[in-house]
Amino acid sequence: MPGAIATLSGLPALPSAFQTTQPAPLLQYQGAEALLYKTYFLTLEHNLPCALKHRPSKPYRHPILDAKLTRHRILAEARVLVKLRREGLSVPAVYALDWEQGWMLAEWINGGTVRGILDIWLPRFVAQGGQTRDGELAGLWTLMHKIGRLVGRMHEVGVVHGDLTTSNLMLRPATADEEQSSQPLNASESSTLLGDVVLIDFGLAQQSLQEEDRAVDLYVLERAFGSTHPKTEGLFAEVLKGYGESYKAGKLTLRRLEEVRMRGRKKIMIG
Repeated sequence: MPGAIATLSGLPALPSAFQTTQPAPLLQYQGAEALLYKTYFLTLEHNLPCALKHRPSKPYRHPILDAKLTRHRILAEARVLVKLRREGLSVPAVYALDWEQGWMLAEWINGGTVRGILDIWLPRFVAQGGQTRDGELAGLWTLMHKIGRLVGRMHEVGVVHGDLTTSNLMLRPATADEEQSSQPLNASESSTLLGDVVLIDFGLAQQSLQEEDRAVDLYVLERAFGSTHPKTEGLFAEVLKGYGESYKAGKLTLRRLEEVRMRGRKKIMIG
């Protein structure tokens, strides 16, 4: 496959469709299975910024198995994104894909990751005792509630993410109209805490309506939240509150989450 060719930089070559585009795709992130570039999707009106996710072939896998896995994973991720967009959830739109060369073009989401935003705001939150719900920190609670409701809606329509972390949640800045209508508390907060929460990176997602799968998805987010942002248990409780309000079966999943937590603690104790 073309993606197996190494370049001077040590990275796999870009898919042939992107080897001569100008400007050249800019690498943003390199993971174990895929590389993420920022590039442009050509339209009649203008060049639209977009994300190029490339799954290069793996030389350690048999070529037939490698091609089969690449095809399955590209198509599975695209189908999940299309389904969620159809249901009205905030996820990137899919523009194009080629499972033979292992790439997918999707909407580029402007804004920052929730992880980065929390890294800025949480020191103030912790310094004020970790329970403040008013003043400049009120937006944090609203953001957590939005995250819970978005995850709940995703589960309601039958999708589990598989890798829920604050790095896979983005905050797309509000438009000027949205900022005016939401009555921000102050200018600095409106520029970082207002807007739409967007779920990204569905490479490990699957379609499921099982409460166990939903609860494990929440548990992964809870563990990731606790390890990345310690001393913020109260904020994550707001995520779960938003989740429980997002769909009818949400409270059942939260009860199942308690069982998953107990299994997780037992596993840590036993080793």
